Amino acid sequence: MPAPVPPAHPEPAARPVTDVVRWGVFGCLLVPAVLIAHGDSAGGAATVALGLAAVTAVCRALLRRSARTAAHAGSRSAEGAHRSDRTSRVVRR
Repeated sequence: MPAPVPPAHPEPAARPVTDVVRWGVFGCLLVPAVLIAHGDSAGGAATVALGLAAVTAVCRALLRRSARTAAHAGSRSAEGAHRSDRTSRVVRR
């Protein structure tokens, strides 16, 4: 029996954060080019490019932080860190 062939493209959940960042960089390059092509000034297009680059950088940092937090939380829940040994008590008055 031949060995199974891995898929050419990974599942969407398995794609790294870099795919999202690549699209952000593509937008940072495309939007100013379209603005210039439609008659906007180079200075205005440069300002838009810088703003998009800043947003992309912040999103990248947040996505990486989220991935680290999720990985850390996943390892903790596998160990049972979120389970409590205390039993619930009913307070009667």
